Amino acid sequence: MNQTGTRFGLLATARYVPHLRLERSEVVALHRWMAPGLRSLAKGQRAMANWDEDVITMTVEAARLLINGLAEGLPGQLTLASTTLPFADRLNAGVAAAALGLPGETVARDVASSARAATIELVQALRQPSAVRHLLVAAECRVPRPASAQELITGHGAAAALVGEGNPVATFVASSSIQADFVDHFRESGQDHDYQWEERWVREEGYMKIALQAAKACLAQAGVAAADIRHFVMPAPISKINAAVARKLGVPDTALVSTEAEQVGDLGGAQPLAMLDTAVRLASDGEWILLLSFANGCDALLLRRTAQACSGTVPGSGQAETSYLKYLSFTRQYEPEWGMRAEMDNKTALTAAWRQQARVAHFEGGRCRHCGTVQFPSTRLCVNPACRAQDSQEPVSLADASAKVLSHTSDFLAFTPHPPFQFGHIDFDGGGRVMMEFTDTGADELAVGLPVRMVYRIKEFDHKRGFRRYFWKATPVRQTA
Repeated sequence: MNQTGTRFGLLATARYVPHLRLERSEVVALHRWMAPGLRSLAKGQRAMANWDEDVITMTVEAARLLINGLAEGLPGQLTLASTTLPFADRLNAGVAAAALGLPGETVARDVASSARAATIELVQALRQPSAVRHLLVAAECRVPRPASAQELITGHGAAAALVGEGNPVATFVASSSIQADFVDHFRESGQDHDYQWEERWVREEGYMKIALQAAKACLAQAGVAAADIRHFVMPAPISKINAAVARKLGVPDTALVSTEAEQVGDLGGAQPLAMLDTAVRLASDGEWILLLSFANGCDALLLRRTAQACSGTVPGSGQAETSYLKYLSFTRQYEPEWGMRAEMDNKTALTAAWRQQARVAHFEGGRCRHCGTVQFPSTRLCVNPACRAQDSQEPVSLADASAKVLSHTSDFLAFTPHPPFQFGHIDFDGGGRVMMEFTDTGADELAVGLPVRMVYRIKEFDHKRGFRRYFWKATPVRQTA
């Protein structure tokens, strides 16, 4: 029981940032000939998804960071919020739910069309207590136009929040929402790039009026003074606007929560939950957290921190990426000549995909009931020569099993969007040996005995039909904070 006397609230938060971080100075250097004004944005890095990452894979990673730290109870509802969903006519949250191993009874749904979609859902979940735990994940993989300011400001990533009964890290106090068709940017269906409007107008007419109004209404409803706010969360791609709003509101400068603009970039629809995760980890028992989410209106949410400790880890510093052409290739804004090995038809047999769904989606193998041998894939016969029992396999997932590299190969002839193609045998500590692809690895990073973990990634694209297949890959275990 927390200081408010309730066991309902925000149970946990998490955020995921891709391993690759594009150096902004490299981007600016290549655009200097036609856009010298970009040099003011050349400082720092921005998060960059690997070629095999998208909104779904980042959703899975953020959710795993949160779920794996739970002491009890899987969520009964999964909501995926994004303005860059991979599929327009397929339940993206359903793909993520299968990878997470959530039961078929889980209610999964997508919400989109606004960078405020995640906070709209979060406010509703907190305002309407339910016995069903609600896992909300926001993820973005936006592709701004080359040589635009947004290309440098934007980052890729995901964040998650769990609401329900338990031991909350923060409890709901008050909220206020304003609906306004205030268009600071937009993107037509079927288009890749946003169209941005003039920054000063957005700042003065949007943030300094609409966001301020929502914040004041929320604080008045709770009877809390702005000066008492200890953690002020306001995502904004416009430099220093969060400080200006806080000052106008009367929130202390020390309460500003970092946007991580110079390390990660603006995560769009995922930014409110990502910054909320930072705030919850910084806050102490009893402190007020005020979240403002501005986009086509504004949501203001006031939370109070409890004494419950936060679970999980936060993203590390990642790997610096200096190749702007690689970024353009990964986002399909540049098509190099890959040669004949890339000329293959990747049509997916949807019937076979359905039959193998558990094996592919949740990395499900089998464990023999008689001898305990783990194998992937599961078959009717146990692979242990001393056992060879028939029909003895019980389902077991290897997605969260610890493992080490047994062998590895780097192939520069086989096609991959990120040469070389790296693969090898993985030994799982609890049993099982599988040949797998590696991802997010440097050319000299792999070694026999290297600890690895499994990540859910894109296996192949079928660009001809607009489909993508997912599977699990191995990546080195790295230290996180």
